[in-house]
Amino acid sequence: MSSLDSNKPLPVFVGKLGDKKRTIVLWIVAFFSFLFLFLTFYRMYVESPKTFPVKTIVPVIGNAGLNGIANSLYVQHVISSPFVFRGIVIIMHGERSVMAGDYFFEKPANVFEVASRLSAGIFGLTPVKITFPEGSTSRQMSVLLENQLFDFNANEFLEMTKTMEGYLFPDTYQFSPNAKVPEVVDIFKKNFDQKVASIDTSIKSFKKPLKDIVIMASILEAEARTTETRKVISGILWKRLEIGMPLQVDAPFQYIIGKNTFQLTLNDLKFDSPYNTYKYKGLPPTGIGNAGLDSLLSAVTPTKSSYLFYLSDIHGDMHYAKTFEEHVSNKEKYLK
Repeated sequence: MSSLDSNKPLPVFVGKLGDKKRTIVLWIVAFFSFLFLFLTFYRMYVESPKTFPVKTIVPVIGNAGLNGIANSLYVQHVISSPFVFRGIVIIMHGERSVMAGDYFFEKPANVFEVASRLSAGIFGLTPVKITFPEGSTSRQMSVLLENQLFDFNANEFLEMTKTMEGYLFPDTYQFSPNAKVPEVVDIFKKNFDQKVASIDTSIKSFKKPLKDIVIMASILEAEARTTETRKVISGILWKRLEIGMPLQVDAPFQYIIGKNTFQLTLNDLKFDSPYNTYKYKGLPPTGIGNAGLDSLLSAVTPTKSSYLFYLSDIHGDMHYAKTFEEHVSNKEKYLK
């Protein structure tokens, strides 16, 4: 009989080798099945949703309870599963650990990161620094605020500040990115009050209403660029008011029709507006912008001179005149 007779039983080690292969195959299948289930679970319930609200304020209401918070986060596309979020919060941080407030996410976060941040109260609201140039109008300020703060209502700001032109002190501010209009206006007001308080002695000794000083300062801010010229022009303009002469300044036209001195026409000077100081005597009804501290101080510390007229040439140099004839001569020299 041949040693390879098919009827002869195979050695025992061959059977054991087959069992080992089957075991390895089963382990491999189990591993990849587990990996598939894990990845599926991660993508469905742990990974951040594709529509995660990046760079958006996410409000978390404190009295909503964990269930309400979880459902709210799900509706806002912050998490994919309220059930998984609740489980992670309870197991890792405790059911009452979530802190209410407004949260800001710079980039998408998975459910573990969301749970961790909300439990630790890491809001992510880095203050936004905004600089408002001296002379800025409330409308210009509203544009800066709307562009740099979240959900800031520029129209509401303009409505709330329509009688505050000149009282919104131009400065560098730091606002919370979710700051609302009343909060922003209050910050402006407090800063203005502090700045005015710093020159209170000069204001009181000048003996004119603060409203008039604010309006005059806004004109000086637009008409001149140095302390010296602001003080000289301040003296000229207060003198014009005292003798009943129209102020006849060009700066308000930038405020009402958007034209500067070198763009104005004779027809523009006839524009009917209470801000037209060629047509109406006295100060404009409000400020024409928001002046800095130097212009406010210049308004109450004018330089006395014999001048009654002034003009600025295209280089920004100021030229003064005692009489109208001299002023006309300066126009011929410096504005042509």
